[in-house]
Amino acid sequence: MSQDKNQETPTPKQENTHEFNELNQAAQESDPSKLAEDHASEQSSAPMTPEETILALEAQIKEFQDQFLRAKAEVENARRRSMEDVAKAHKFAIEGFAENLLPVLDSLNAALTDSGADSAKMKEGIELTLKQLVSALEKGRVLEINPVGEKFDPHRHQAIAMVPHEQEANTVVTVLQKGYLIADRVLRPALVTVSQPK
Repeated sequence: MSQDKNQETPTPKQENTHEFNELNQAAQESDPSKLAEDHASEQSSAPMTPEETILALEAQIKEFQDQFLRAKAEVENARRRSMEDVAKAHKFAIEGFAENLLPVLDSLNAALTDSGADSAKMKEGIELTLKQLVSALEKGRVLEINPVGEKFDPHRHQAIAMVPHEQEANTVVTVLQKGYLIADRVLRPALVTVSQPK
């Protein structure tokens, strides 16, 4: 009799396990996301009808069209902004260079208003103005080509005559007109005479 009683009465550990299983089952049944997942899995395992397939594909096409239109609008906006930036760069590229030339313009205006007849003073003023102009050109990356004694370079020099000279052949003897570079590109070649071969 006592043996039957022991068999019928569950131990505390068995009671806890049984209660846990019941609670877990109740939680799963009451969890809406779990129920939705189960429903979705049931639907996904069932084959779609042709009408459902068409509707799903039409929805996907609409989504792709929306994505395409958004991407197209973004590209168009980027292109328009870049064109505006290029136009502004062209329009105002000379702004810094012009700003550097303004002191030269001021000096020339001051020289014209000066009624003094002192030629030495006038020459000094012209020399200072020339220095200002050279400085403004250098700030604008316009550099002078003055190749006296250098080897003749047809990319930077324009020879107008060959003259007999003691220098090595094909070297610049005289510079008749200075040339100029702008950012390593020839703005104007130097006009030179070149020593002819002996």
